Amino acid sequence: MINIAITKKLHGSVGAMNLDINLAIESGDFIALSGKSGSGKSTFLRVLAGLEESKGIISVDDSLWQNKDGEFLKVQKREIGFVFQDYALFDNMSVEENLLFVKKDKELADYLLQTTELYELKKRYTHSLSGGQKQRVALCRALMNKPKLLLMDEPFSALDSTMRMKLQNELLSFHKEFKYTTIMVSHDPSEIYRLASRVIILEDGKVLKDGTPKDILLQTNGSQKFSFEGEVLDIVKVDVIYVAIIAIAQQIVEIVITLSESKNIKVGSKVRVGTKAFSPTILSS
Repeated sequence: MINIAITKKLHGSVGAMNLDINLAIESGDFIALSGKSGSGKSTFLRVLAGLEESKGIISVDDSLWQNKDGEFLKVQKREIGFVFQDYALFDNMSVEENLLFVKKDKELADYLLQTTELYELKKRYTHSLSGGQKQRVALCRALMNKPKLLLMDEPFSALDSTMRMKLQNELLSFHKEFKYTTIMVSHDPSEIYRLASRVIILEDGKVLKDGTPKDILLQTNGSQKFSFEGEVLDIVKVDVIYVAIIAIAQQIVEIVITLSESKNIKVGSKVRVGTKAFSPTILSS
């Protein structure tokens, strides 16, 4: 069990604010941490890792990482793995050396590299690798000390969808095998739904929502079958009807709207597109 009750003054997207988090997390949970930029997500991870100080208590199982008297367990003694968005690898070292720098356990390093299909590249310097390969090395390195807590700050955001799904599968496989607790910052609903057992939304340094992926992410109301959030790019009149051009995720769609709707929304508006009667056709992409 991880118990967190911390506060920290910081500057967020709306100016000065307090990071004020009170959570109990079951060992082995996969937590997705989301929220707007500047809401305190990355700072929260850095506090857990011991890279930044805060006031309050952090306890992990029987170990006290931080107490009310301001005593902190050093970063090196916290049983964590940290995967950054920018990889943070040692480019003057080979793939294998990056892992063994954490812990001189060649058997574990070989196993992780075999599992992630990196074994044949273990003598390569990391600067010569692709983005997906670098992120796999970063994940393997984070697992070398067999952490109790794995912290990940948008680890897959810069990758294409195919590589992202591959790494998600590898991450989930490791999570189940090693049974550590994971806290991952993500803004990707599909990634959150696939991986997380619990979703926590931060806003202005505080927990806004806390629940299962289905409870937090499913945005339909009443008898709606589908509901998507998008941004209005344009509103055009075609003969006697009005059409809104809306960006939804990576897709651009046209939605027929009424005259009154055309007056109530404008270009740049955030809207939610929902339908009650719908017979979807699903085709392989």
